[in-house]
Amino acid sequence: MTTATTASRTAEIARDIDHARTRGALQHIVIPPAPALLVRLRAAMQPAEPDLNEIARIAAGDVAMAATLLRNANSPLYAGQPVQTVGQAMNRLGLKQTAAIMTGFLVRHALPVDNRHLQRFWERSGQRAAVMAFIARQLAGMSEDVAHTYGLFCHVGQPVMLQSVRGYASTLVEAAARIDRPFIATENANHRTDHAVVGALVARVWRLAPEVMAAIRLHHDLDTLGAEGTEPGVHTLVAAGLVAEHLVRRHEALPPEADWSQHGTAAMAWLQVDDGELQHWEDELREFSGSLADA
Repeated sequence: MTTATTASRTAEIARDIDHARTRGALQHIVIPPAPALLVRLRAAMQPAEPDLNEIARIAAGDVAMAATLLRNANSPLYAGQPVQTVGQAMNRLGLKQTAAIMTGFLVRHALPVDNRHLQRFWERSGQRAAVMAFIARQLAGMSEDVAHTYGLFCHVGQPVMLQSVRGYASTLVEAAARIDRPFIATENANHRTDHAVVGALVARVWRLAPEVMAAIRLHHDLDTLGAEGTEPGVHTLVAAGLVAEHLVRRHEALPPEADWSQHGTAAMAWLQVDDGELQHWEDELREFSGSLADA
């Protein structure tokens, strides 16, 4: 398979998103700009040796974000005397965890969710992102940062639609209740678009990694998992996202979703993970269950 062929699906998604934004169903979707502090954080994390001083300045520049770092660093997961400064918190948490916590904080405050139909939305997103990062550490060649970003933003289209689309709150209720068609089918029937498309738009506007944008767009098109024409990295994000969602639900003693029942085997096959390894992951995550509670 040529590079041009494997890159075609992500490029096609980007073109479709741009077209729908100017002449289609996305014209009236309002996407807030990426937070300035998030843009600075991503720039500071970009080099091979991230700018630790800049990251510390960003963290200390927002009192609530600094408090969040301190609360996480002083959680029962970490032994030792309580930390009292942002620098001490960063040293205890480590750079990757610090950046993950800061990213989650900034995204939550840029896209607030105040609706009973999306209760615990960002809490669940943080849990999914934490499990995605864990999965990335188990799989050779998978970026932990990209995996975490995908887990955090996977369903971001829902709060954006809630803010921009009239009647979407009722659609959430209807889509959750119907068993005769998929969730996004109800969204499309009512609004001519769905949260996977809108989430991909957010990723494009915020200039997230192209594979993250494509995976968000395809995360409910699971029949195409492993199909030719899409980058393997995109399939890996989608498959790992399905596994992460399953593990989060198992952690909360919730029944499997329909997507897992129908496509879980294919996702595990793509990741080359068997039932024993999946159980091992679940056991490891259970040992560190506090990290999910604090995600």
